[in-house]
Amino acid sequence: MDALREVLETPSTHVPKYAAPIGLSREGIFRIASEKNEPQWVTDKRLLAFEHLLSSDRPSFGPSLDALDLSKITFFVQPNSAEHRTWDDVPEEIRGTFEKLGIPKAERNGLAGVGAQYDSEMVYHNLQKDLADQGVFFLNMDVAVREHEELVREHFMTNCVPIHDHYFAMLHAAVWSGGTFIYVPKGAKVTIPLQAYFRMNAERGGQFEHTLIIADEGSEVHYIEGCSAPKYDSSALHAGCVEIHVKKNATVRYTSIENWSKNTFNLNTKRALVDEDGTIVWLNGNMGSGVTMLYPMSVLRGAGSKSDYLGIAFAGPGQEQDTGHKVALVAPNTSANVRSKSIAVGGGTSTYRGLVKSTRSAVNSAVSVVCDTLMLDEFSRAITIPIIEDGAPDMTVTHEATVGRLDDAQMNYLATRGLTVDEARRTIVGGFLDPIVRELPLEYAVEFLELVSLEMDGAVA
Repeated sequence: MDALREVLETPSTHVPKYAAPIGLSREGIFRIASEKNEPQWVTDKRLLAFEHLLSSDRPSFGPSLDALDLSKITFFVQPNSAEHRTWDDVPEEIRGTFEKLGIPKAERNGLAGVGAQYDSEMVYHNLQKDLADQGVFFLNMDVAVREHEELVREHFMTNCVPIHDHYFAMLHAAVWSGGTFIYVPKGAKVTIPLQAYFRMNAERGGQFEHTLIIADEGSEVHYIEGCSAPKYDSSALHAGCVEIHVKKNATVRYTSIENWSKNTFNLNTKRALVDEDGTIVWLNGNMGSGVTMLYPMSVLRGAGSKSDYLGIAFAGPGQEQDTGHKVALVAPNTSANVRSKSIAVGGGTSTYRGLVKSTRSAVNSAVSVVCDTLMLDEFSRAITIPIIEDGAPDMTVTHEATVGRLDDAQMNYLATRGLTVDEARRTIVGGFLDPIVRELPLEYAVEFLELVSLEMDGAVA
């Protein structure tokens, strides 16, 4: 575990090609646009978002963001590397970080494509030839806005996550850089997952990658995101954005394991628009980061569309994990299943903040919400804030919430089986997380349990 902690928390020696002056400004936005050589409409959207931002307030709910000083954040850090198609061409100090994180190995062992971002830009991107031959696009977002301009322009921060959606969406729209673009053509099935990994390295850095997924009619795709950052004493910011367009009869499975360092504010936005008989499946794991505010949302706008959400948040010492799921049902025969699991230990605070909203159009629809929290000591806090706004005349809604502590009977039984107190705690936590672990590919399940174990080290007295 010490080796894994060292990999996650230690910055590399890489010297960036360019690091913007700290703080947010129009000049900084123009510098980003210039480096990207992007179409004018992208720059115009950045500047409009910036104008919205100047007249907007931060969220008035959730954890305190007082310690986040945007005037001390570096909003654009350009690595001293182009984007490459082979790992051997990636600079050694960057490649070494991703090798220690296991990304090239995971690609060799069974991924259809991999992208790797270092600070503000992609340094590696590759897709299996057979998928490219089928018309699947798996690209750096910076490249996609130039090579597939009309397709991107139609879907990028328009009706899924508009640039004026909220404060940190505006900030993202102004300074976004890098990220992933996926397009799966009609009827295509991407049966092997695609993955992108986002690594921050710079101190006081900000990462604002944009993920845009378009699954055309009858298509299927599974996309996995991972992320991490080294540990510093100063604050860092992650405010990425994920937009998913699930067309008629399509299925998108989105898996994310976020493990930012404790000095990072993780203020991410994720949303899916789901058309007729489409399905979105979310699997989200949130660890690390001192403060997290993250509420993936499904908009079920097509008849018969479905959403399934399974999330885990781990709040350790000094952490506030404010997470949950939002779902809007605006068409008939839609359904949503929400399962949230939280663990709080060492004085951490875990909050489930969810929203279910339906309109009169959502006839014959159903939603189930289940929130489970496991508290490992008497110092931690668990909060559940489920909001249900039911406007449909005959929608079925169920909600269950449980908060439990370590069970003495279970602990005593495991002790009789020869387990130490620490081993018994980990066994109980493992059982609590089993529904999530079962949904992950094997390699990611092992990594996820290692990360949970790492978080528990030192947090459980």
